[in-house]
Amino acid sequence: MLGGTAHMRNRNNQIALRFVLLLGVVSLFADMTYEAARSITGPYLAILGASATVVGIVAGLGELIGYGLRIFSGVISDRTHRYWAITIAGYAVNLLAVPALALAGSWEIAAVLIMAERFGKAIRTPARDAMLSHAAHGLGRGWAFGVHEAMDQIGAMIGPIIVAAVLAWKGSYEYGFAVLAVPALLALAVLAVARINYPQPHDLEPSFRAREASGFRSTFWFYLMAVACIALGFADYPLAAFHMKTEGIVADKWIPLIYAGAMGVDALSALAFGRLYDKKGFPVLFVMIAASAWSAPLVFLTGPVLLIFGMALWGIGMGAQESIIRAVVADIVPRDRRATGYGVFNAGFGLAWFAGSAIMGLLYDRSLIALAVFSVVSQLASLP
Repeated sequence: MLGGTAHMRNRNNQIALRFVLLLGVVSLFADMTYEAARSITGPYLAILGASATVVGIVAGLGELIGYGLRIFSGVISDRTHRYWAITIAGYAVNLLAVPALALAGSWEIAAVLIMAERFGKAIRTPARDAMLSHAAHGLGRGWAFGVHEAMDQIGAMIGPIIVAAVLAWKGSYEYGFAVLAVPALLALAVLAVARINYPQPHDLEPSFRAREASGFRSTFWFYLMAVACIALGFADYPLAAFHMKTEGIVADKWIPLIYAGAMGVDALSALAFGRLYDKKGFPVLFVMIAASAWSAPLVFLTGPVLLIFGMALWGIGMGAQESIIRAVVADIVPRDRRATGYGVFNAGFGLAWFAGSAIMGLLYDRSLIALAVFSVVSQLASLP
């Protein structure tokens, strides 16, 4: 009897792992697309005539859209149970907006496309994360989200390298965006395979016991406030890339490669710290945030060598945001409101990210020291 139960559990975990890996491949190609674009949008906007304030506001507004609208897509996902349809529609908008940037002739059009890409991500993320959380139930949520994030960031490393090669070969940002149509289409193809093979991901997680509350506990709201502090002070990469470009710290071709390196740190930290979270719990997140809080002074106040070290700390922060921070939400929100929980959580995160990006864009034009202080203080304020 016990042996049969263990065998069934192992079989279910294998099925769940295959689903996690399939979604991981989707994210690999998707991140290859939009993270490659993200690595060069700062310099691209600068070439098109945008100021640092504009770059900060566009990046922040994009994140506000990308996070803020998730509350609506999360609620709609839970009410309609159309998780797959919403996920697929979101990925289509998210990915196809990127190669369209090759046709942007002004920073205004580029800004609209950047925000369209974030809009697509807002549509699909709560539904996708809810499906992923069901598969992660038996695998260990820190580990499952860590594996997903690691595959995510493999794509986020490869994409910028491809763009860097195109820039070195053609010297054209337009060509760089155009080639990203290939991974975009591959992501959509793998997503279709996942939909065919796993039409009901809900079945991968047993139902919660009836005694569990159906609403959000106070823990959820305190956690959201803490993570909002992190988002408020976390400098977005387009602003860092803008700084590297306008100050001449590194050549253009190195800007996407530095981003690729940060994504590599992101992937490794997500895997390692995700596993540690399953064993040690919340203190692991404290360590990651305390380390990444010091990235801004190194990126904006130093030369090339320390800037790279600062980007490594930045990568640790991204790894925390995309693995452990997401895993904690799944642990504190009931199953039947998981997409809504991710939507509400990401909306609060996005509002704080927008406010912080806009503030740091304004501070950049006035005082780099003030920008760095604001970033460090805001992120460390989350720890208490």
